Amino acid sequence: MGKSYKDLIVWQKSYALCLLVYETTKTYPKSEQYGLINQLRRCAVSIPSNISEGYNRQHRGEYIQFLSIAYGSVAELETQLLLSKDLNYCSQEKYEKAQGLVIEVSKMLRALMESIKNA
Repeated sequence: MGKSYKDLIVWQKSYALCLLVYETTKTYPKSEQYGLINQLRRCAVSIPSNISEGYNRQHRGEYIQFLSIAYGSVAELETQLLLSKDLNYCSQEKYEKAQGLVIEVSKMLRALMESIKNA
């Protein structure tokens, strides 16, 4: 392991995804403040937060559990982003940028969980 969870590329990418979600949702309709905006932001924050919390746990099983939660949040976020695009709340360009990060983070989380299980 590195010195900090911040050294993990998967954490860096998920943090960038979180920032992108916050930036993108700034332009959503005010009527979605407590709906989709809140859901997207909470979900996006959950990903790097669970990676960092799991990293600092004492046991491998706990780490995998937190990575698994982050992995689930990625899938949830993917659905919410698709809904945002289909409701015309975000541009195709922002959707594609977010979707690219979603795919990267998802693959990286799966690989990290497998490498920890097999260590």
